[in-house]
Amino acid sequence: MLKKRFLKSGQVKVEFVLPEAIAANAETVFLVGDFNNWDESATPMQQLKNGTFKVVVNLDGDREYHFRYLVNGNQWHNDWDADQYVSNPFSGDNSVISTFRPGGSD
Repeated sequence: MLKKRFLKSGQVKVEFVLPEAIAANAETVFLVGDFNNWDESATPMQQLKNGTFKVVVNLDGDREYHFRYLVNGNQWHNDWDADQYVSNPFSGDNSVISTFRPGGSD
């Protein structure tokens, strides 16, 4: 699940939550994407009491970012609520989140 909050600074606060069906078998989860240079350990997600994993990241506005979830160090997953999906060079898809303000700029 993705929740976006558009800030006056032009940044977008994005809450990433791993889908529950994937979280059920997860011990560790990292958010990996072009916003952290695809660093597989830069953005760990915290496990909540209900078993899901969550992290909040501030992203620059007016961009699209590719990302995936790395579960247990070897399983790549997409976000089912992503704004779109695009092919990647590894025979799969990346999730995409858009930080363009709905309805254009104010």
